[in-house]
Amino acid sequence: MSNSTSQLTATSSLMEWLYYLENSHFKAIDLGLERIKSVAEQLDLLTPAPFVITVGGTNGKGTTCRLLEMILINAGYNVGVYSSPHLIRYNERVRIQGRELPDHRHVESFSFIEEYKTQSLTYFEFSTLSALHLFKQAKLDIVILEVGLGGRLDATNIIDSDIAVITSIGIDHIDFLGSDREQIGFEKAGIFRTNKPAIIGEPNIPQTLLNHANSLACKSSCRDIDWFFTVDSYYWNWTGQKEQFKNLPLCQIPLANAATVLATIEQLPFAISEEIIRQSLQNVELVGRFQTIKHTDLYPLAKSINKATEELPRVILDVGHNPHAAAYLAEKLIALKQQDDGKIIAVCGMLKDKDAEGVFSLLLSVIDHWYCVTLTGYRGQDGDTLFVTLQQAAQNQEVKLSAESLSSIEDAVKNALQQAAQNDIILVFGSFHTVGDFLQLL
Repeated sequence: MSNSTSQLTATSSLMEWLYYLENSHFKAIDLGLERIKSVAEQLDLLTPAPFVITVGGTNGKGTTCRLLEMILINAGYNVGVYSSPHLIRYNERVRIQGRELPDHRHVESFSFIEEYKTQSLTYFEFSTLSALHLFKQAKLDIVILEVGLGGRLDATNIIDSDIAVITSIGIDHIDFLGSDREQIGFEKAGIFRTNKPAIIGEPNIPQTLLNHANSLACKSSCRDIDWFFTVDSYYWNWTGQKEQFKNLPLCQIPLANAATVLATIEQLPFAISEEIIRQSLQNVELVGRFQTIKHTDLYPLAKSINKATEELPRVILDVGHNPHAAAYLAEKLIALKQQDDGKIIAVCGMLKDKDAEGVFSLLLSVIDHWYCVTLTGYRGQDGDTLFVTLQQAAQNQEVKLSAESLSSIEDAVKNALQQAAQNDIILVFGSFHTVGDFLQLL
């Protein structure tokens, strides 16, 4: 039984439970598997479903999980997905058959774990165990686990998955994972298992990652070696070891991630038809991943600034927060600029442990005006500090800068909407928190 002093029960609110989880362990991030694994063994949570896919990488994990989830559900399987972080509601972290669960399901699961845990757990460890418990109760066919941070020491890595997927390798979380791609590649490779398929979507694979896969005799399937994809104006093609798909529909997620999903599907012990793959590609999307907001959804903001919704610019949300993501973002924005010939106005908020200067250096030549905004919380960064970093990046590149700092996302978005012409683009980006705060305005 738990020795915790928590007075919470299965009838307490989800908000009360989340506050408790955030404050119950002495350290917000406390990497290592000993604590969580001992509790998972005790609660019999190490086999949440007959088949488990783990998805790690620097960027692209969320969209990769989403497309995998859609394809498998459309093929008739019962599927659970665990992802993080959430944008607005904690409930976003656990999906069963594509749907979030109501508050009371999470509360009941938290109460169960709290009653029987014998170790102090971080927020992420507790929520991971809760997700595994919910999946086990649902009697699913397949569970997809998105790795939170790194791989080797991440809480999700207590599960021995049947397939491990690495989407990309970039520089992020250097305080925990190391400062170069070789160190980070080794940490990401920690999700590989002996003799199991390892799908690698990163084209420039760190040697440490390949060495680890080889040491475990993994059945590696690598981009540009074992599978390939090409793109033209209207379609894309994918060629693997056993399958080939021609004239696939372009989709709303990065094609590199979609191609990685097809490489994963090829290694599954299930039959998935080409028709289901095509249908899923046409419909896949994920909130906050280069997402265009409908003008009708912007009505509350338009009303607050006395502007008709039909006069509003295009608004795009993106949770990208590191240089690897910024490079992709710049590529997409340049293509849009060539089409519309309008200005791009950025509303940017970033956490203080992110490489803001690295992100800015890739976007300075694309963005015409910047609003630097404050993010709250212990990892948040104030807009003035972000503004100074932006100025430094502009000086280093000798780029003329048009920018200002504001304390809130709401003020920045309203200013941007007032300033923007109809053929302009407003980009809200820099963090899950930035996009989440914007979505709450709606």
